[in-house]
Amino acid sequence: MSVSLTGDKPFENIPSIKAKALRINLNEHIYGTFAEIGAGQEVARHFFRSGGASGTIAKTMSAYDKAFSDAIYGKKEDGYVSESRLKKMLDHEINLLVSRMSRKKHPNKMFFTYANTVATIDFAKKYKGHGWMGMKFQTNPENDFSEIHIHVRFHSFDAKAQQEALGLMGINLIYGAFYKNDKPRKLLKYLYDHIDPDAIEIDTINFSGPLFNDIDNRLMSLELVKNGMTKAVMFGPDGNNILPAKVLWKKDILAIRGSFRPVTLVNEDMYLKSSDLISKDKNFKKNNFINLFEITLSNLISTNGNGDGDINEKDFMDRARLLCALGQTVMITNFKEYYKLAEYFSNYTKNKVFLTMGVNNLIEIFDEKYYDNLRGGILEAFGKLFVKNLKVFLYPMKLKNGKIINTSNIQVANKVKDLYKFFKSNKTLIDIENYNENLLDIYSAEVLSEIKNNKTGWEKKLPAEVNKLIKDKKLFGYR
Repeated sequence: MSVSLTGDKPFENIPSIKAKALRINLNEHIYGTFAEIGAGQEVARHFFRSGGASGTIAKTMSAYDKAFSDAIYGKKEDGYVSESRLKKMLDHEINLLVSRMSRKKHPNKMFFTYANTVATIDFAKKYKGHGWMGMKFQTNPENDFSEIHIHVRFHSFDAKAQQEALGLMGINLIYGAFYKNDKPRKLLKYLYDHIDPDAIEIDTINFSGPLFNDIDNRLMSLELVKNGMTKAVMFGPDGNNILPAKVLWKKDILAIRGSFRPVTLVNEDMYLKSSDLISKDKNFKKNNFINLFEITLSNLISTNGNGDGDINEKDFMDRARLLCALGQTVMITNFKEYYKLAEYFSNYTKNKVFLTMGVNNLIEIFDEKYYDNLRGGILEAFGKLFVKNLKVFLYPMKLKNGKIINTSNIQVANKVKDLYKFFKSNKTLIDIENYNENLLDIYSAEVLSEIKNNKTGWEKKLPAEVNKLIKDKKLFGYR
């Protein structure tokens, strides 16, 4: 049997939280359980208070004590507030529901489990808190289950306010899962219905299952940044979104910013030479190191070329597929200024951070106009950028006359020359010296034009695996 859930016109103009909960409760086909551990105890309460919950809620539970939680869901692996814990909760509860409810007696019921595991702000107000919430559900009794996993970070300093925001978002998630699953982009926006967007941040989301077979989670990550729900997202080589905090926590980080449109031999050389410099450090530990290929939102917006500020998603996906196929972890950010990127990393690690960039990027960093939005100007920005363990690797540039530009002869404004000399002298700015000079004539914009215009010779400017992917997948307008 198929049950229609779309077309929610009675509540088109942002239904109230009560109306959303009531609509779920009054749908005789929706039936499920709530499992909320840690500080997340708010979602089921809304359904009870709205009325009509007896036909919807099979069970609510809160395994607040860690020992009792372990007895139900097994011992922790990545911690109690983790995606692995959320998944165990969803799997355990949905399996119980299916095993205890006879399909013969309930052929039209669409089962679901909502779960969250959350830590709100601590007593000392040092850590604001974060949590995972998710749904495992079906919109047709005959179909397999689909899932939505969300990670949130709190920004308010009041535990009660955090709990209330979580409760509202939980209602929005359940409502969206049943009534907006065919429009996942809108579902994302509706998660913030009746919530102050500054109170809670969504920095990771993953869709899976038959309802979302056509959804690429990398595009959903991009939507989070576009909609201002977070400043940075990450996805791994497998294309799935990953929690930045989990990947960056207490790690040494190498970040390379670029357009990667496409990945050229220059990008490859920047990465390899930077990695080589880092690995020579006597304290280097490979298992405690991560490299990131970062693309800024402004870079993505500029690719459309029609001036309307839209993002060319085909172009974005071409880049994403290339980088993932090369085994890289990709970061999409809304950090146009480098100091914001450094500040972001400092939230997760006190270890060494390395930024690899070209000459033009370094010149921009030492341009006072770059910091017009800061009251303290360039000095405030540098206080955030050049923290104790941050270093910049500079990849050289070759001028048309053949002159090589590096840290020794780069031209910055007179006002900041002494500032530049200071950072150069304390070895914060480091030249990449063992570069391949023959690669300095390669420019990604020229390569892209050659690919689109079906010219010959561009293959020599790209890594072999990139050439193959572009041709096999018809990327960047190749034909």
